[in-house]
Amino acid sequence: MTRITEDVPDVDEPEVSLGDRAAAALLDYREGKNQALADFVREATPLLWHTVRAQGVAREQADDVVQNTWMALVRNAHTIQEPHAVLKWLLVTAKRASWEVVRKHREDLKRRTELPDDLLDGPTGVLPSADPTPEAQVLERERDRHLWRALLQLPDRCQRLLRLISLADRPDYKYISSAIGMPVGSIGSNRGRCLAKLRDIIVSEQGDRTWETS
Repeated sequence: MTRITEDVPDVDEPEVSLGDRAAAALLDYREGKNQALADFVREATPLLWHTVRAQGVAREQADDVVQNTWMALVRNAHTIQEPHAVLKWLLVTAKRASWEVVRKHREDLKRRTELPDDLLDGPTGVLPSADPTPEAQVLERERDRHLWRALLQLPDRCQRLLRLISLADRPDYKYISSAIGMPVGSIGSNRGRCLAKLRDIIVSEQGDRTWETS
């Protein structure tokens, strides 16, 4: 009788995750073994690059951000307390660096003045000054003077609320709640009522002139 045998497939070993390989590479690097870290850099660089690009960083700047992230890892290799957190550390570091690059890029764009060629000042190609004109400065100061005078007529709590909100582009409602003792959920509605009172005061003082408060 012919005996039919079947090969029993080998049981796959548990797959080593990218986070595990990052931890092993860091531990080897600390012991002076650089090859594991070099291999991990080649493996994880595409992940970091796509992470950086996803934050809005331009292609030509993404490589620099990724390279700086790896350099930061080398600088901090002996201070990272949890090796298995290395992958997360890399991603967080890359994201924060990306946000800084994007922020600086946006600030640069705001500082630029783009005007059509026909507004250039003569054949020298000198752009007109972007600084406010004296008239504009006077009007702005006058507007601010009326605004602050009206603000001082509001109840004290409204004054404190509007002052705190005006300090930041994105006010921290938890901080405001702690500062003035107002529940977070009611800050938005109180802000609206205080602005309405402020608008009424300004309109009553300026007659038919319309003012906008933000």
